[in-house]
This record gives sequence, C-alpha cells and structure tokens, in this order.
Amino acid sequence: MRVLVKGAGVAGLTVAHELHIRGADVTVLDSRPGFGHAASWLAGGMLAPWCERESAEEAVLSGGIDAADRWDAILPGEVHRNGTLVVAPARDHGELKRFAGRTTGYEWLEEEAIAALEPALAGRFRQGLFFPRETHLDPRRVLSVLQEKLGRQGVAFVNETTSEQDFDDIVDCTGGARIAQTPDLRGVRGEMLYLRTAEVELARPVRLLHPRIPVYIVPRSGDLFMIGATMIETEFNGPIAARSLMELLNAAYALHPAFADATVVETGVGIRPAFPDNFPRVRREGNAVILNGLYRHGFLLAPAMAAEAVDLVFSRNSIGAPAP
Repeated sequence: MRVLVKGAGVAGLTVAHELHIRGADVTVLDSRPGFGHAASWLAGGMLAPWCERESAEEAVLSGGIDAADRWDAILPGEVHRNGTLVVAPARDHGELKRFAGRTTGYEWLEEEAIAALEPALAGRFRQGLFFPRETHLDPRRVLSVLQEKLGRQGVAFVNETTSEQDFDDIVDCTGGARIAQTPDLRGVRGEMLYLRTAEVELARPVRLLHPRIPVYIVPRSGDLFMIGATMIETEFNGPIAARSLMELLNAAYALHPAFADATVVETGVGIRPAFPDNFPRVRREGNAVILNGLYRHGFLLAPAMAAEAVDLVFSRNSIGAPAP
C-alpha cells in the first residue's frame, strides 16, 4: 500500500514511522524543506502528562502517559528520564499549592531535597513538587534523527508530488496550514527563546510558577537552555514581543541570577493549531485522514495519535475495502 503523508513535523514523521513499521510504502511531502517553519521545531520536548493535567483535560494525561515508552521504541536512547521539578518564589507559594491540587504523581520536596536534586538551585526555593515519572527529549535532535532514520529505511521525502492519485491513501499532518480550511481550528501564538550559559547546570525541566505567566526552562546540550513559552490567542506570526521577551528573561533570572549574564542565542515564534477543547483530532475527511490540533502537546501525544491515524488508513484499505 502506498501512502502519502503531508507535513514533516512531529505529527508527519511519527505517522510515517508508524506506517513504515506496518509495511506501507511511504512518501512524505513537505513543500518547505527543513524544520524551521514547523511549530514542533520550537517545542520544549517535555513528556509531562502529569504536569500538563494542571491546565488540560484528563485525556491529555491518559493519552500521553506512555509517551516516553513510545518514543523509546521509535528512537532508543533519546528520552531523558529525569522527572520534572516545579518551583515557585516564596511570594507565589499559593501557586505551588494550587498546582498540586490540580495534578497527581508528584512528591513534595523541601529545600534540602531540591538542592540534592538540582544543586544549582540550592537555597533558592523552600518547597517544590517533583514528578519522577516525567521525561523529556530534544525536539530538534529527535526531528532530525527520525527523518534520517526513515530515509535510511526507504521512506521518500519530496518537496512536490505529481499526483495524489498515485497513492492508496493520504494522511494530512500540515498543522497550522489548515487553520483556514478546518472548522474550529485556530492558531495559538507561542514565543520562546534559547539562552547559553555555562554558569547553570540543570538535569531536568524546571517549571517556575507565576500567577500570570508560568514558564519552563529545559536544559539542552552545549550549555543551552530553552525558555518557554507564552500562549496568546492570536494567529499573528511576527517576531517576539518585547513584553514576552522581558517576561521570559525575568523568569529565567528568577530561577537563577546567572541567567542574567547568559547569551540570547535565539528567539522564536510559532503558531500552534488547536481545537476548542485543545485536544487533537484524527478523522477522515474525503480522501484523506486528517491529524491536527496538537496544540502544546505535540511530542507528548503525537505517537499515540499517529497510531490512531494509521489505524484509520489500514481499516479503509483492508482487503475488500474500496480504494479511495
């Protein structure tokens, strides 16, 4: 069976992988080569279903609870199983209690335990929440490595295709490009930045709570830290706003003063496609299966949603079913 996958972000690549391991002949179409235009290029890469439950529905927890195992099966060795640390300044201790009241799967930590977990934060926070089962990965590395792996396995990557009629089925994973085409799909602006400093070492993502703009700091290799991310109900895709930049920098400084001397390596803006309930959907529309609406849960939910999309492909193209 020949299947065309439209889009080469995290959704498209996980769909292509799932199709390949089930025996399909897969072509991935993306008219803009490279990942720079994809929302997943700007992702934090946190596989954190328990933390996400603070502001998301139960379906995000249940759908993402095995995400680390799924990613380990796709790309062994790329998942870092160090948990998530959640902290708040003393003046915002109420935010920490509120976060705890909306989540599960955590341990309360006192100041000494926080210092043992993250020595760089010694003496900076009186209490915190530790989610030991949460994990993270580096989205940019994972996207690149997965594309290379699929290419070696025979998946074709093209910038244009002659005819969709050459394929038995199509899976559309074009994300924000469908905002004007798919009912109820909207764009949510997210802004982030990368800082580089050798003065801070973190082993895991740290979420810093704030009543207005909670942020996360995710360590990367090469003394890099990804700081994110705003959530603004607009589809404006211009450069990062001055207010957002200041707030993200202030949050990093509040976590550790050494970030004040860090180098700003990059700022980024992405439009996340989202449905009204902020949960992705897989459904057939005409001659294609549509996977969209991953919102801020791309790497967390993509493997499970990819499996659901491929189930639809194979159910329609099973023996005796009419070709599209």
